[in-house]
Amino acid sequence: MDGHELDAFLGKAFKERPIWVELWESIRDVFFPVKLPPLVLTSKPIPVPDRMAVKANPWAIGISSTVNISILLLVIWLGIHVVRQVMGPTQATTIDVGDYNAPKSLTKAGGGGGGGDRSPVEANKGKLPEIQKDPVTPPQPQTLDKPKLPEVAAIDVQKDIQLPNNPEMPMIGMKTSANIQLASAGNGSGAGMGSGSGGGLGSGNGIGYGPGSGWNTGGGLAQIGGRVSAPVVIHSVEAEFSDEARRAKYQGVCLISLIVDTQGNPQNIRVARPLGMGLDEKAIEAIRQYKFKPAMMDGKTPVPVMITIEVDFRLY
Repeated sequence: MDGHELDAFLGKAFKERPIWVELWESIRDVFFPVKLPPLVLTSKPIPVPDRMAVKANPWAIGISSTVNISILLLVIWLGIHVVRQVMGPTQATTIDVGDYNAPKSLTKAGGGGGGGDRSPVEANKGKLPEIQKDPVTPPQPQTLDKPKLPEVAAIDVQKDIQLPNNPEMPMIGMKTSANIQLASAGNGSGAGMGSGSGGGLGSGNGIGYGPGSGWNTGGGLAQIGGRVSAPVVIHSVEAEFSDEARRAKYQGVCLISLIVDTQGNPQNIRVARPLGMGLDEKAIEAIRQYKFKPAMMDGKTPVPVMITIEVDFRLY
């Protein structure tokens, strides 16, 4: 204000002011500030367009959203498809585990068969078909005097087993059926006759006779031995000790009975001889993870069988 700033800029000397004067001016500015005249605007604001503003295009938003959602759904579908391929099918085999009634024979039998063509009419009454190994033609109603198939209808049963039969009947059918007029294969499925499935005769599942599954007769499951080989363990899991048995240093052998189905999976796992102290549950938990090569009939056809496994709990 006094021209000292310009003098300092030009390198000229200027008169220095006492320090008490500067101190007084500073105190005055703090407590008694000088009032300035009000600010008067002499210009008007000019509107400026926003260069960053973009008008939304609904078509672009819709197409972009559709493409992104489609890609996301495709990725999810591919992920689910890959997981299914890795896991593989886990379908279990249906097994008939009805009461086992062994026929009067030197050799124990087990298994059975059944079939039908899903007819609403019960299978007709008649005689038994022939008994053959690996029959080609399943039992069926005889509606033609001279069929084109040269092979006679047959079922697969041990030849030394005496089955109830009435050879005087003109047609093949079920001995206890009430249908004596209409030619019918019964309400079962998979060829054969009866109420079961699989190409046999009866209410079971297989190419044998009567309830049960696999082949042969007698009900229940086919027995290991003869034409039926035993299943083979291809993957096993070591059973763990329970905390209670480990603290008590308790050990022994637990017997577990189970059915190995045609896929080699364990089913109907039960304790045949308990051991106690939580070891039975540990044995079942381990056997659930087993995988078998299924039992084979004549080395070709897988059949379900019942086996017993010893689970030995030992502290070493």
